[in-house]
Amino acid sequence: MAAYTTKSGDMWDLIAYTQLGSTSYTNLLINLNMEYRDTCLFPSGVVLTLPEIKTRVNNLLPPWKRRAK
Repeated sequence: MAAYTTKSGDMWDLIAYTQLGSTSYTNLLINLNMEYRDTCLFPSGVVLTLPEIKTRVNNLLPPWKRRAK
């Protein structure tokens, strides 16, 4: 599994969007990093485990045109 080191101001949904491609992976991300589940706004330097996503959603398209890759 991959890791991500937070930057000051990161939030769960932002990390899911930028690192995994969709905010729909937020719960999966939290579940892999339960020790930080009560954190809303991260400081810099926290190392989180990223889930392996086999099918990513293209967020550059409008929702009705998105297809899993």
